[in-house]
Amino acid sequence: MLLSHGGEPLRTAGPVARWTVEQVLALAPDDASRKAGSKLGSAGPWSGGGCDGPGAVWGLCKGSGSKPYQTVVDTTGPAYKCSCPSRKFPCKHALGLLLVWASGESALPAGEVPDWAGEWLTGRRERAAQKGEQGGPAAGGASVAGPADPEAARRRAERRAGRITGGAQELEQRLADLLRGGLAAADQSGYGLWEETAARMVDAQAPGLAARVRELGSIPASGPGWPVRLLEECALLHLLDSAWLGISRLPEPLAATVRTRVGLTAPAEGPPIRDHWLVLAQYDTPDSRIVTRRIWLYGRESGRTALLLSFGAAGRSPGLALPVGVTIDAEITLHPGAGRLRAELGRQFGVPSPAATPPPGGTAATAIGAYGDALRDDPWLDAWPVTLREVIPVPSGDGWQLVDATGEAALPLAPSALSRPGLWKLVALSGGSPVTVFGECGHRGFDPFAAWSADADGAAGGAGISGADTTSETVPLI
Repeated sequence: MLLSHGGEPLRTAGPVARWTVEQVLALAPDDASRKAGSKLGSAGPWSGGGCDGPGAVWGLCKGSGSKPYQTVVDTTGPAYKCSCPSRKFPCKHALGLLLVWASGESALPAGEVPDWAGEWLTGRRERAAQKGEQGGPAAGGASVAGPADPEAARRRAERRAGRITGGAQELEQRLADLLRGGLAAADQSGYGLWEETAARMVDAQAPGLAARVRELGSIPASGPGWPVRLLEECALLHLLDSAWLGISRLPEPLAATVRTRVGLTAPAEGPPIRDHWLVLAQYDTPDSRIVTRRIWLYGRESGRTALLLSFGAAGRSPGLALPVGVTIDAEITLHPGAGRLRAELGRQFGVPSPAATPPPGGTAATAIGAYGDALRDDPWLDAWPVTLREVIPVPSGDGWQLVDATGEAALPLAPSALSRPGLWKLVALSGGSPVTVFGECGHRGFDPFAAWSADADGAAGGAGISGADTTSETVPLI
């Protein structure tokens, strides 16, 4: 069965820069695919391979059957097609092919696209040309037309809002009962009661409330000090309930944030922002039903940080994938809400290019201040994206912290970062010297996602705002 997946190709104006091994492996949907793809990352199992200037890479991979698997990748999407039966995107063959391509020109020389790959590539490029002539799709691929029946859509929205209100009122009663009985006894009721309450929130079409209720259920088993953490989370949930029940009295930016927090998504709106976007990080967070992919971008001209979200069914990787460390010339459209971080990726122009310089950063104190300012607009915010410049990873007790080179301030690393291999990559990159690190600063500490060496810091300082003619490698940490 032939499988393909990915975004629309770009209208290329020159040869596509080869990716690094780190950038290829960052596209893997899971660790198993990353390991399997690495085993196919040499020229041995491949034949009939090649690449072309517009960004196509193809090859035949020897498998267990009599016929080799036909694998082709459009790196400008990126998008993948393989004749293997895997339902993962990219599959191990696509990852292996890209690893061979990343190793150098001798492994996959430039050549003519074979017929078996050309039909798929031609179809993709023709669709891109047609959309360009028609002005391109709306951000995120949505139609520019409004709903077929606005009145029916309004009635559906009102009915859902009514169900969410009923769920919020029921949840308020549940919180009151919990506090009346005492938090110390919350662990005796077990997780089942919380899961039942979460299911009621799902029935009320409030998935955001349901997720927070499930988090409450896991706190009694989180170790010493859990009653304090449970009280904090109950207070935040009560604040969200109260905000929804009084949403008509809130200013619109805060009201949009409340709607998003309870689970009402709003489409991206407003004029698109075109910029040269550096891909800072890409990582997946699976749960029992879906896989959420988060991609962080930084706009070189606008100075804006943006978050792209895509989703996939359990066991399948989400659709959108961008190599970490490249820069794309593209448009994004922002979603409403406080901070306006989330965005939809729109039209892309040209071809991805190597990153120029890391984003401008600040001190640990500046990062804490940025998170505090963001909390003022969104009290339910767990963390805020920041870049720390000239910090050194230093062990501290049972954990690690990032200390300013001046020694004036430090940020502890979040517990989730301590068990990831990225911590040791960060320590090795630093070697005791200052580095630049991008990540999220929140109440649990700093979670690092990408880093740049001291050489990149120096290049950034000497390259000016545009960072022209200077490239530096982005080291993924997640």
